[in-house]
Amino acid sequence: HVSPTEAGRRYLERARDIIERIEEADRSVGCLESKMCGRLAVGAPASFGAGVLGSYLIEFKRAYPELLLDVALTDSFVDVIAEGLDVAIRMGTIDDDRLIVRKLGVIGRCLAATPEYLDRRGRPRRPEDLADHDYLLYAHIRKRDVVPLTGPGGEKAEVRIRPAMRSDNSLLNHQALLSGVGIGLGHRVILDPLITEGLLEHVLPDWHYAPHHVHAVYPSNRFIPLKVRRFVSGFADHLAAMGAFIDDKKACTSKETAPA
Repeated sequence: HVSPTEAGRRYLERARDIIERIEEADRSVGCLESKMCGRLAVGAPASFGAGVLGSYLIEFKRAYPELLLDVALTDSFVDVIAEGLDVAIRMGTIDDDRLIVRKLGVIGRCLAATPEYLDRRGRPRRPEDLADHDYLLYAHIRKRDVVPLTGPGGEKAEVRIRPAMRSDNSLLNHQALLSGVGIGLGHRVILDPLITEGLLEHVLPDWHYAPHHVHAVYPSNRFIPLKVRRFVSGFADHLAAMGAFIDDKKACTSKETAPA
Protein backbone atom coordinates (compact mmCIF):
# COMPACT_ATOMS: atom_id res chain seq x y z
CA HIS A 1 0.00 0.00 0.00
CA VAL A 2 1.45 3.34 -1.06
CA SER A 3 0.00 6.76 -0.24
CA PRO A 4 1.28 10.28 -0.92
CA THR A 5 2.69 12.52 1.79
CA GLU A 6 0.80 15.63 2.91
CA ALA A 7 3.03 17.70 0.63
CA GLY A 8 2.27 15.29 -2.21
CA ARG A 9 -1.47 15.59 -1.66
CA ARG A 10 -1.25 19.39 -1.74
CA TYR A 11 0.83 19.23 -4.92
CA LEU A 12 -1.72 16.89 -6.51
CA GLU A 13 -4.62 19.17 -5.58
CA ARG A 14 -2.84 22.18 -7.10
CA ALA A 15 -1.92 20.17 -10.20
CA ARG A 16 -5.51 19.03 -10.67
CA ASP A 17 -6.70 22.62 -10.41
CA ILE A 18 -4.23 23.71 -13.11
CA ILE A 19 -5.30 20.84 -15.39
CA GLU A 20 -8.98 21.63 -14.83
CA ARG A 21 -8.39 25.27 -15.71
CA ILE A 22 -6.66 24.25 -18.92
CA GLU A 23 -9.47 21.82 -19.77
CA GLU A 24 -12.07 24.51 -19.07
CA ALA A 25 -10.19 26.88 -21.40
CA ASP A 26 -10.07 24.18 -24.09
CA ARG A 27 -13.78 23.50 -23.74
CA SER A 28 -14.57 27.18 -24.05
CA VAL A 29 -12.91 27.22 -27.47
CA GLY A 30 -14.94 24.34 -28.92
CA CYS A 31 -18.13 24.94 -26.94
CA LEU A 32 -19.11 28.48 -26.11
CA GLU A 33 -20.05 29.00 -22.49
CA SER A 34 -23.34 30.51 -23.56
CA LYS A 35 -24.33 27.21 -25.19
CA MET A 36 -24.39 25.47 -21.79
CA CYS A 37 -22.67 22.27 -22.85
CA GLY A 38 -20.17 19.85 -21.34
CA ARG A 39 -20.35 17.99 -18.00
CA LEU A 40 -21.98 19.24 -14.82
CA ALA A 41 -21.20 17.11 -11.76
CA VAL A 42 -23.76 17.54 -8.97
CA GLY A 43 -23.90 16.03 -5.47
CA ALA A 44 -26.77 15.97 -2.97
CA PRO A 45 -28.17 14.00 0.00
CA ALA A 46 -30.09 10.89 -1.07
CA SER A 47 -33.75 11.51 -0.18
CA PHE A 48 -33.58 15.27 -0.74
CA GLY A 49 -31.91 14.67 -4.07
CA ALA A 50 -34.46 12.09 -5.18
CA GLY A 51 -37.52 13.84 -3.77
CA VAL A 52 -36.74 17.50 -4.49
CA LEU A 53 -33.66 17.94 -6.66
CA GLY A 54 -34.72 15.21 -9.11
CA SER A 55 -37.60 17.14 -10.67
CA TYR A 56 -35.39 20.19 -11.08
CA LEU A 57 -32.64 18.15 -12.73
CA ILE A 58 -35.12 16.95 -15.34
CA GLU A 59 -36.25 20.51 -16.01
CA PHE A 60 -32.64 21.68 -16.22
CA LYS A 61 -31.70 18.89 -18.64
CA ARG A 62 -34.66 19.70 -20.88
CA ALA A 63 -33.66 23.37 -20.91
CA TYR A 64 -30.02 22.55 -21.74
CA PRO A 65 -29.97 19.25 -23.66
CA GLU A 66 -26.27 19.54 -24.56
CA LEU A 67 -25.28 19.27 -20.89
CA LEU A 68 -24.18 15.95 -19.42
CA LEU A 69 -25.54 15.79 -15.86
CA ASP A 70 -23.36 13.60 -13.65
CA VAL A 71 -25.32 13.19 -10.40
CA ALA A 72 -24.17 11.57 -7.14
CA LEU A 73 -26.78 11.09 -4.39
CA THR A 74 -25.40 9.93 -1.06
CA ASP A 75 -25.88 10.65 2.63
CA SER A 76 -22.18 10.04 3.33
CA PHE A 77 -19.79 12.96 3.56
CA VAL A 78 -18.30 13.74 0.17
CA ASP A 79 -15.23 15.90 -0.41
CA VAL A 80 -16.45 18.21 -3.17
CA ILE A 81 -12.95 18.94 -4.46
CA ALA A 82 -11.58 15.39 -4.24
CA GLU A 83 -14.63 13.97 -6.03
CA GLY A 84 -14.48 16.57 -8.77
CA LEU A 85 -17.98 17.94 -8.15
CA ASP A 86 -18.91 21.22 -9.78
CA VAL A 87 -21.62 21.92 -7.19
CA ALA A 88 -23.15 20.15 -4.20
CA ILE A 89 -26.30 20.73 -2.18
CA ARG A 90 -25.67 20.57 1.55
CA MET A 91 -27.67 21.02 4.73
CA GLY A 92 -26.83 22.57 8.08
CA THR A 93 -23.53 24.19 9.01
CA ILE A 94 -20.74 24.37 6.41
CA ASP A 95 -17.21 24.74 7.73
CA ASP A 96 -14.76 24.42 4.83
CA ASP A 97 -12.75 27.42 3.70
CA ARG A 98 -12.00 25.71 0.37
CA LEU A 99 -15.63 26.13 -0.66
CA ILE A 100 -17.83 28.98 -1.78
CA VAL A 101 -21.10 28.68 0.15
CA ARG A 102 -24.31 30.18 -1.16
CA LYS A 103 -27.27 29.97 1.18
CA LEU A 104 -30.44 29.11 -0.72
CA GLY A 105 -32.91 29.29 2.15
CA VAL A 106 -34.28 27.52 5.21
CA ILE A 107 -36.56 24.49 5.04
CA GLY A 108 -38.63 23.06 7.86
CA ARG A 109 -38.59 19.56 9.29
CA CYS A 110 -41.27 17.63 11.10
CA LEU A 111 -42.16 14.26 12.59
CA ALA A 112 -44.62 12.02 10.77
CA ALA A 113 -46.04 8.49 10.66
CA THR A 114 -48.67 6.60 8.71
CA PRO A 115 -52.28 6.79 9.96
CA GLU A 116 -52.25 2.99 10.26
CA TYR A 117 -49.27 3.07 12.63
CA LEU A 118 -50.86 5.82 14.74
CA ASP A 119 -54.20 3.99 14.84
CA ARG A 120 -52.38 0.94 16.10
CA ARG A 121 -49.98 2.57 18.57
CA GLY A 122 -51.78 5.79 19.49
CA ARG A 123 -51.11 9.42 18.64
CA PRO A 124 -48.54 11.26 20.74
CA ARG A 125 -50.12 14.22 22.55
CA ARG A 126 -46.97 15.44 24.30
CA PRO A 127 -43.28 15.14 23.39
CA GLU A 128 -42.78 12.66 26.26
CA ASP A 129 -45.13 10.25 24.50
CA LEU A 130 -42.48 9.63 21.83
CA ALA A 131 -40.59 7.49 24.32
CA ASP A 132 -43.30 4.83 23.98
CA HIS A 133 -43.13 4.69 20.19
CA ASP A 134 -40.96 3.03 17.57
CA TYR A 135 -38.66 5.61 16.04
CA LEU A 136 -36.87 5.60 12.69
CA LEU A 137 -33.43 6.96 13.45
CA TYR A 138 -31.28 8.63 10.80
CA ALA A 139 -27.71 7.71 11.71
CA HIS A 140 -26.18 11.02 10.57
CA ILE A 141 -28.19 12.99 13.15
CA ARG A 142 -25.74 14.23 15.75
CA LYS A 143 -28.03 13.71 18.77
CA ARG A 144 -28.82 10.08 18.15
CA ASP A 145 -30.63 9.17 21.36
CA VAL A 146 -32.91 12.17 21.84
CA VAL A 147 -35.42 14.18 19.80
CA PRO A 148 -35.09 17.95 20.44
CA LEU A 149 -38.35 19.86 19.92
CA THR A 150 -39.55 23.43 20.37
CA GLY A 151 -43.11 24.11 21.52
CA PRO A 152 -45.60 26.78 20.42
CA GLY A 153 -44.47 29.06 23.24
CA GLY A 154 -40.77 28.52 22.60
CA GLU A 155 -40.40 25.90 25.33
CA LYS A 156 -37.79 23.21 24.73
CA ALA A 157 -38.10 19.45 25.13
CA GLU A 158 -35.57 16.66 24.59
CA VAL A 159 -37.15 13.20 24.53
CA ARG A 160 -35.09 10.04 24.70
CA ILE A 161 -36.38 7.75 21.97
CA ARG A 162 -36.39 4.01 21.30
CA PRO A 163 -35.11 3.30 17.77
CA ALA A 164 -36.96 0.60 15.86
CA MET A 165 -34.52 1.00 12.98
CA ARG A 166 -31.29 2.89 12.50
CA SER A 167 -30.05 3.66 9.00
CA ASP A 168 -27.47 5.92 7.38
CA ASN A 169 -29.60 6.10 4.22
CA SER A 170 -32.45 8.59 4.18
CA LEU A 171 -34.18 6.83 1.27
CA LEU A 172 -34.47 3.64 3.33
CA ASN A 173 -35.78 5.61 6.30
CA HIS A 174 -38.36 7.23 4.02
CA GLN A 175 -39.47 3.83 2.73
CA ALA A 176 -39.78 2.49 6.27
CA LEU A 177 -41.80 5.55 7.27
CA LEU A 178 -44.29 5.00 4.44
CA SER A 179 -44.48 1.30 5.36
CA GLY A 180 -45.68 2.11 8.88
CA VAL A 181 -42.61 0.89 10.75
CA GLY A 182 -42.58 3.88 13.09
CA ILE A 183 -42.35 7.64 13.56
CA GLY A 184 -39.68 9.44 11.56
CA LEU A 185 -38.21 12.85 10.82
CA GLY A 186 -38.19 14.43 7.38
CA HIS A 187 -38.10 17.66 5.43
CA ARG A 188 -41.52 19.26 5.15
CA VAL A 189 -41.10 19.92 1.43
CA ILE A 190 -41.06 16.12 1.01
CA LEU A 191 -43.52 15.09 3.74
CA ASP A 192 -46.22 17.76 3.36
CA PRO A 193 -47.53 16.45 -0.01
CA LEU A 194 -47.74 12.94 1.48
CA ILE A 195 -49.58 14.32 4.50
CA THR A 196 -52.02 16.12 2.19
CA GLU A 197 -52.64 12.84 0.32
CA GLY A 198 -53.34 11.07 3.60
CA LEU A 199 -50.38 8.71 3.27
CA LEU A 200 -48.73 10.24 6.33
CA GLU A 201 -49.89 12.18 9.35
CA HIS A 202 -48.09 15.01 11.11
CA VAL A 203 -46.97 13.96 14.60
CA LEU A 204 -47.04 16.62 17.34
CA PRO A 205 -47.98 19.42 14.90
CA ASP A 206 -47.69 22.12 17.58
CA TRP A 207 -44.04 21.21 18.15
CA HIS A 208 -41.32 21.69 15.59
CA TYR A 209 -37.90 20.22 14.92
CA ALA A 210 -35.03 22.61 14.17
CA PRO A 211 -35.08 23.55 10.46
CA HIS A 212 -32.26 23.03 7.98
CA HIS A 213 -30.31 25.72 6.18
CA VAL A 214 -29.86 24.68 2.54
CA HIS A 215 -26.67 25.65 0.73
CA ALA A 216 -25.09 25.25 -2.66
CA VAL A 217 -21.32 24.82 -2.38
CA TYR A 218 -18.59 24.78 -4.99
CA PRO A 219 -14.77 24.98 -4.98
CA SER A 220 -13.43 28.45 -4.28
CA ASN A 221 -10.22 28.00 -6.27
CA ARG A 222 -11.96 27.51 -9.63
CA PHE A 223 -13.53 29.72 -12.22
CA ILE A 224 -17.31 29.39 -11.76
CA PRO A 225 -18.81 28.43 -15.13
CA LEU A 226 -22.11 29.82 -16.34
CA LYS A 227 -23.69 26.35 -16.08
CA VAL A 228 -22.98 26.26 -12.34
CA ARG A 229 -24.34 29.76 -11.77
CA ARG A 230 -27.50 28.99 -13.74
CA PHE A 231 -27.97 25.66 -11.97
CA VAL A 232 -27.71 27.21 -8.52
CA SER A 233 -29.92 30.23 -9.18
CA GLY A 234 -32.48 28.05 -10.94
CA PHE A 235 -32.60 25.57 -8.07
CA ALA A 236 -33.14 28.38 -5.57
CA ASP A 237 -36.09 29.58 -7.68
CA HIS A 238 -37.38 25.98 -7.94
CA LEU A 239 -37.39 25.56 -4.14
CA ALA A 240 -39.09 28.92 -3.67
CA ALA A 241 -41.78 28.00 -6.23
CA MET A 242 -42.41 24.76 -4.33
CA GLY A 243 -42.97 26.73 -1.14
CA ALA A 244 -40.06 24.89 0.45
CA PHE A 245 -38.64 27.81 2.41
CA ILE A 246 -39.78 29.06 5.78
CA ASP A 247 -39.26 32.50 7.31
CA ASP A 248 -35.55 32.79 8.11
CA LYS A 249 -36.25 35.11 11.06
CA LYS A 250 -38.47 32.49 12.67
CA ALA A 251 -36.12 29.60 11.98
CA CYS A 252 -34.35 28.02 14.89
CA THR A 253 -30.59 27.62 14.67
CA SER A 254 -29.61 23.99 14.22
CA LYS A 255 -26.13 22.65 14.83
CA GLU A 256 -26.94 19.40 13.08
CA THR A 257 -25.46 18.74 9.68
CA ALA A 258 -26.57 16.35 6.99
CA PRO A 259 -23.62 15.17 4.89
CA ALA A 260 -23.89 15.56 1.15
